[in-house]
Formats: sequence, structure tokens, C-alpha cells
Amino acid sequence: MSASEEGISRLLTRMDARWQELQNSIEGLTDDQLAEPGTMDEWSVRDMLAHITTWEEQALEHLPTIIAGGRPPKYVTYGGIDAFNAIMTEKKRDLSIHEVKRQMADTHRRLVDFVRNAPTEHFSTDTRARRRLRWDTYGHYALHAKAIREWRNETNA
Repeated sequence: MSASEEGISRLLTRMDARWQELQNSIEGLTDDQLAEPGTMDEWSVRDMLAHITTWEEQALEHLPTIIAGGRPPKYVTYGGIDAFNAIMTEKKRDLSIHEVKRQMADTHRRLVDFVRNAPTEHFSTDTRARRRLRWDTYGHYALHAKAIREWRNETNA
């Protein structure tokens, strides 16, 4: 196995480990618990899962641009990242929990396939594409898994 292939393998292992931590953080929660606001500020767990999917969708949309040497558009066009998050949260607010989970699983599967099939040099070392991937995925999963675990500890959910 080449150094690039080893780098991709480590990356995919890290992504999977953080993904599993996120999945473990929601394990056993009822639909009512998933919909209960206040997990992270006013967001419910369902809102956080939809939010994570939004950022994986952003990765899928913008990683090809980054790999091609371009720069994705800035979030200032939305009023900043917080405004973008608010817009996307509102856009997905009426999705059922089943649909949020379905979209989340489908988007994650597509993203892992994208990384697995991308030229290895873009993800095997600290590149712009890998940093974007970290921000949009495994770094993000850990943040929200921690918030869910803390909420569960506080509410005994």
C-alpha cells in the first residue's frame, strides 16, 4: 500500500470512528426525544442531524471545486455561516425524523464514496480538500455527538 493509500485509509477510519460516535450518541432515543428542543441552544437532536447532513451536502457540493483548484463561494452571501445554518435549519424544519435519518445515511454514504474514489493526493495529506472535509464532517460529528451526550446526561434521556 502506498503512502497516499495509507493516508486515505487512515482518513476513512477516522471518519468512520467519529460517525460511529455520533450514531452511538443518538442510540436508543425515541422520536419524541429526537424532536425535543434544547439539545444545543434551541436545536433538537433532529435539528442537529439535519444540520450535519447539510454540511456533508456542502462538502459534496464544494469538494470538487476545491480539488479542481477553485474556491467555493463564501457564506457571506448568506450573511455568514450562522445565518446559513439558520436558513438551512428552517428549510429542513418540517422534515420527519425518518426523512432526516434517511437523508443523513444517504448523504454520508455518498460522501464516503466520493472520498474513497477521489484522487488520493487530495485527501492523504493536509490539503485544502482534506481541511474542508474535516470541518464539514468528522470534526463536526464530534462537536455534535458531545453536545448530544451532554444533553442526554443532563436530561437522563
